[in-house]
Amino acid sequence: MTETSPAAQQWADHLEAVARRQDIPAFEALFNHFAPLIKAFALSSGLHRNGDHLPDELVQEVMLAIWRKAASYDRHKAAASTWIFTIARNQRIDMLRRLRKHQNDLPADDIWELEANTELFGEVRQSRVQEQVRSQLSELPVDQRQVVAKVFMEDKSHQEVADEMALPLGTVKSRVRLAMKKLKLSLEGLDL
Repeated sequence: MTETSPAAQQWADHLEAVARRQDIPAFEALFNHFAPLIKAFALSSGLHRNGDHLPDELVQEVMLAIWRKAASYDRHKAAASTWIFTIARNQRIDMLRRLRKHQNDLPADDIWELEANTELFGEVRQSRVQEQVRSQLSELPVDQRQVVAKVFMEDKSHQEVADEMALPLGTVKSRVRLAMKKLKLSLEGLDL
């Protein structure tokens, strides 16, 4: 298994609970976490261009497949997110084939473009991380937020920030260090 984080273990536990006893709370947890990821995957892969309803339909098909096929999941072979992404990718291919069943002009790229990138959930996850960082930045004290913004968003050195804000260099470094520590702690607890 590639993922060993507590969250990855939790998703594997939920899949196994669904497989063993059709555990509804476990399935709800999987649904609440993965349904938005699957929909974002459908949108980012352009599925909505074939019909506005298709991203929602893909979510429904994937979640139904998870419910039915959870017994075939093996945590020793793949992370839960990888297993679910594989189902999403295959369901998307099946949907495109059904849509163009009577057409012979289906571009191969529409079907196979995703083969090279098996970590599309990673893009969605990165987007969520960016949203969370922005959100957590707003929770920082103003003095720390200002320093972090200048250092990381305006790409200024600590010395430039110290000069600009008329602060001792040690104060700037201290504020950055405290802010980063707070951000790290607040983001560690999130399941992105």
